[in-house]
Amino acid sequence: MELPLEIIFHNMDPSPALEAHIRDKAQKLLRFFDPILHCRVVVEFSGRRHHQGKLHQVGITVAVPGRDIVANQHPSQRHAHEDIMVAVGDAFDAVRRELEDHARRQRGDVKTHEAKTVP
Repeated sequence: MELPLEIIFHNMDPSPALEAHIRDKAQKLLRFFDPILHCRVVVEFSGRRHHQGKLHQVGITVAVPGRDIVANQHPSQRHAHEDIMVAVGDAFDAVRRELEDHARRQRGDVKTHEAKTVP
């Protein structure tokens, strides 16, 4: 099944290699949760220099039934985001973890703490 995907670039030109990388990462999300209704990826180039290099920000919103899962990778959090491919990979790792958690909650695999009774 092809994942409905929207890729938006801000302050930078689209790159066929980057788009292919994003499409590949997005399609792999279906392994962790299905159905995914829509995936939106926003790649932004800040243009500002933070200490050394130019930084990128990647935001991903994944729509699943009943909920939107959002992952944002801000350049101030990691200097690795000077490399756009690393920024995209980190953002997809974050959204994958959120999807896995959501799937566990839906299956009831999440442990709940029992309330302690006071005698």
